[in-house]
Amino acid sequence: MSSSPSRRRTSPTPSRRAAALALVGVSALIAAAVQSGAATAAPGQSPRAAGQAIPGSESVRLTPAQRAELIRDANAGKAQQAKELGLGAQEALVVRDVVKDADGTVHTRYERTYAGLPVLGGDLVVESTPAGATQSVVKATRAAIKPATTTAKVPAAKAEAQALSAAKAEDAKSPDVNREPRKVIWAANGTPTLAYETVVGGFQHDGTPQELHVVTDATTGAKLYEWEAIETGTGNTVYSGQVTIGSTQSGSTYNLTDGARGGHKTYNLNRGTSGTGTLFSGPDDVWGNGSASNLESAGADAAYGAQLTWDYYKNVHGRSGIRGDGVGAYSRVHYGNNYVNAFWSDSCFCMTYGDGSGNANPLTAIDVAAHEMTHGLTSNTAGLNYSGESGGLNEATSDIFGSTVEFYAANSSDVGDYLIGEEININGDGTPLRYMDKPSKDGSSKDSWYSGIGSIDVHYSSGPANHFFYLLSEGSGAKTINGVSYNSPTSDGLPVTGIGRAKAEKIWFRALTTKFTSTTNYAGARTGTLAAAGELYGTTSAEYTAVQNAWAGIAVGSRPGGGGGGTSFESTTDVSIPDNGAAVTSPITVSGRTGNAPSNLAVAVDIVHTYIGDLQVQLLAPDGTAYTLKAYGTGGSADNINTTYTVNASSEVANGVWTLRVQDNAAADTGYINGWSLTFP
Repeated sequence: MSSSPSRRRTSPTPSRRAAALALVGVSALIAAAVQSGAATAAPGQSPRAAGQAIPGSESVRLTPAQRAELIRDANAGKAQQAKELGLGAQEALVVRDVVKDADGTVHTRYERTYAGLPVLGGDLVVESTPAGATQSVVKATRAAIKPATTTAKVPAAKAEAQALSAAKAEDAKSPDVNREPRKVIWAANGTPTLAYETVVGGFQHDGTPQELHVVTDATTGAKLYEWEAIETGTGNTVYSGQVTIGSTQSGSTYNLTDGARGGHKTYNLNRGTSGTGTLFSGPDDVWGNGSASNLESAGADAAYGAQLTWDYYKNVHGRSGIRGDGVGAYSRVHYGNNYVNAFWSDSCFCMTYGDGSGNANPLTAIDVAAHEMTHGLTSNTAGLNYSGESGGLNEATSDIFGSTVEFYAANSSDVGDYLIGEEININGDGTPLRYMDKPSKDGSSKDSWYSGIGSIDVHYSSGPANHFFYLLSEGSGAKTINGVSYNSPTSDGLPVTGIGRAKAEKIWFRALTTKFTSTTNYAGARTGTLAAAGELYGTTSAEYTAVQNAWAGIAVGSRPGGGGGGTSFESTTDVSIPDNGAAVTSPITVSGRTGNAPSNLAVAVDIVHTYIGDLQVQLLAPDGTAYTLKAYGTGGSADNINTTYTVNASSEVANGVWTLRVQDNAAADTGYINGWSLTFP
């Protein structure tokens, strides 16, 4: 039979709400919480017109064929690229993604292998000039990939048993080994180590499919890490009223296949929990009746959400599909029985939606669909690890683009807002799941960054990044947008002026696709978004300053030129810290001050290191006087220092060269100074 594209409409219906529990997201990615390699900000040039992007700085829309050609070129030159990067003889690059700017700059994302083994946490992004010369590199880890051995001393069976035990500890249902242990190099945190990666299937305690990855040291048998690979987070639609959606006609039958968007299909699982179910089809081109009791209605919502998200990424950011290859994912609705969740899975390249409590409340609203689909985008670009600070940034990215897709939709039945999950009434009392203007309004999320934020659930550690995006888009203070009232505070009590959502979303998308890596943390996200803003608008632009102010508004970094309660001086230069070696220093020149330094000099230190107990950190005044910020032997086995210390420096002259001195006093762990600043109140 011949097939032809069709457009199917729904009849009008009032918006409905569904009672459900929390939207939960679990990534398919490896977990670590270090930012290993700051993105380089653009030269201090200004755009031709204030407020407009620098000509040639924005990424171009690549057709699948153009993208495939760039990937072929990258593959052809990857051996030479590895040599230029100084990788070892046993290391090789694997091309994962490519982005091209209008001026010819190319951003190529690579995975790494060592002796033929996958290196988990070894990803990197190379920025090349139009002539092909390497311009900058962002790495997920600074550690050299030189494992002590590639010969396992522990049998694979022990790794398998450990993985099954881990699944049982999480109250998994019917756990079974889904993928036999494979040898890998684990480099996401600490010294690269030979390991086994085992994948356990079955179901999580709430009925969500399970893909539990467990990493076991292949020489000692110790468990190094574990992560869950399932990310949870016209028709007469349940939430969006009457809309036009893509369908296909085959003979006298219509089905929910969107031929204009990579062949996206919408399936009815009919309470099943495996397979694809049945493709929605029927004798007419009308889907559902707006009631949750009609199985087609949720299918129409899911198809509409996928359609909007596809169009948004293509029309706003120039990306053709989640992978950029023009291939559509697919959607499954009516998953399980009373399943109160929705999730993304890399293994099926699909979004899946439950029907909520009583099978009466499908989780298929626009922002939920865009949220889940964006997990797929993140997986295929930055690959932000779903744990620690990088996990919070992963979850925030889905919230951010869930919100922007909702604004893009301009649907009067579900207007754009900075609320997450407001349509599905997930709390049962009419309140949204999350608030971007003041995340703490949900009772659990955090408004601002603090040193322990990486230890809480990623759905709550996402709060500061959501808050940053709101501040960058709309600014602080009280305002009403699309009929919704907001009142966004800042951590330093100073105002932030927004630059508009259109610019903010382009900055975040560029940082995600060209600056972030699997291990990016909040400090790294600040660096990456500043680099993106600098490339798009210039480092002397109002947009660049707004990014600095918005981050300062959530306690990440300082404001430029004295904002944030004083005058700040900052160094963003990376300085490697030799393992058990000599002390290294990072200088900052202070000028323009009068008299002595204050008694409450704020010293903000950002050090990436896999065992901070090894480190001694000191501040050296211009006359050489040393103030110990952190003594050797303190801090235990924790990773990274991202702390602001207060120093009584009132006996020191303010102007001059202040120096951060760091020494690693024990063997086996490595790191670097990512940046530091001095703030004079």
